[in-house]
Amino acid sequence: MQLWAPDRLGKVADIVLGHDQRDSYRTVGGYLGATCGRYANRIKGSRLVLDGRPVHLVPNEGDTQLHGGPEGFDSRIWDIADQSASHVTFALRSPAGDMGFPGALSVSCTYRLLGAHRLLIQMTATTDAPTVVNLAHHSYFNLAGQGSGDVLGQTLRLYADHYTPVDGAGIPTGEVLSVLDSAFDFTQPRPIGQALPGPTGFDHNFCLSAPTQTTEIAPLRPAADLHDPVSGRSLCLWTNEVGLQVYTGGHFDGTQPGKAGATYPQFAGIALETQKFPDTPNRPQFPSARLDPGQTYNHLLLLDLTPDRACAG
Repeated sequence: MQLWAPDRLGKVADIVLGHDQRDSYRTVGGYLGATCGRYANRIKGSRLVLDGRPVHLVPNEGDTQLHGGPEGFDSRIWDIADQSASHVTFALRSPAGDMGFPGALSVSCTYRLLGAHRLLIQMTATTDAPTVVNLAHHSYFNLAGQGSGDVLGQTLRLYADHYTPVDGAGIPTGEVLSVLDSAFDFTQPRPIGQALPGPTGFDHNFCLSAPTQTTEIAPLRPAADLHDPVSGRSLCLWTNEVGLQVYTGGHFDGTQPGKAGATYPQFAGIALETQKFPDTPNRPQFPSARLDPGQTYNHLLLLDLTPDRACAG
């Protein structure tokens, strides 16, 4: 709901979009700050095949299922399973057949502060039957501060040489294309608004290409560096996942209520969603999202908010 980060002079600002009232997260929409699941992003036709059997999901975007359906994990009230001065763990039980997915799922999401400037988000899941899982954290970031305008002048670097193009419904075509010489090329830092693929900006999956590095947490790869040149606030994003959905908030139109009396214009924040690729259950060429009994889904997301930091290099 809030994430306070310092600028180069030590002045802090709340850098995530959100609402002042809990119920607004369920009624306004937009997945602000949500943990999305069971399957974040889109599944074409709300249908997949698992072990030769068709699985029919509950749609919520035409015939597509987006972010787990009309009653996805973003709309649930989670239990607090554990907490301390530096962390909190939320837990959720999803029964077999929930939004159409097979298998009963036990899910946790932990937020843990690591020193002054780092936040670790860990999402885990286990199942009692074969299923697919793809959880994603869906904060919208604005390093100038929430409610301060758009993010088009903030600079972004992505550690991705390829992306998955989509059709008019936001479904991957199955291709994996190079970002070079296109609006999708963030291999060097550049302003987000310098080149957009269309009037609503980005809502695309990027294929993370940097190798994992050994850290004190786990093997992680750099995913994205976001920087506000005016304030010096920075966000360096690391993960153990294979994809990154970049969404620039094209649906905001100045009417959506935010925090502290703010309303959010188009491009008011950028979501950087580490994930499996969209529609992976229907794309055997994409890295698998399958989870079987005895396995643990373990998704790590590390945010480093050290001001003016040059990140992975």
